[in-house]
Amino acid sequence: MGRRASRDMAMKLLYQMEFQRDNIEEQKKLFFEENSLPEKDRAYVNDVVDGVYINMEYVDNLIETYSKGWKISRISKVDLSIMRLSIYEICFRKDIPYSVSVNEAVELAKKYSSEDAGSFVNGILSKIPNKDSSVEQHDGDG
Repeated sequence: MGRRASRDMAMKLLYQMEFQRDNIEEQKKLFFEENSLPEKDRAYVNDVVDGVYINMEYVDNLIETYSKGWKISRISKVDLSIMRLSIYEICFRKDIPYSVSVNEAVELAKKYSSEDAGSFVNGILSKIPNKDSSVEQHDGDG
């Protein structure tokens, strides 16, 4: 399938979970039943979705810090899902270069969101510190 397609699937699952936050494991199970993915891609999607949820407070704080005047509640659910995925990759995935995470997020925003979404997403993500700053995964409690 490839990483780009896997990232697309992970973003769709994160987006879906914005509306159905109860029982994340059940959501993932149904998603994987509906979307046949090779094991490698399934592992990536699982890692990203779990990582975003474990680190949601940290990731959302970064978004609010760098979105200047935009509260999380004002950001479209699509853009929010894309940025959460990308920020997780930037901060916690050592195997994905910073520029790839940002560029792929911009492409997803152009594909799935509004006309200005690519610029909006790029503007925020370009301010996120690179993962080389050795961020450690948070446990979700703060």
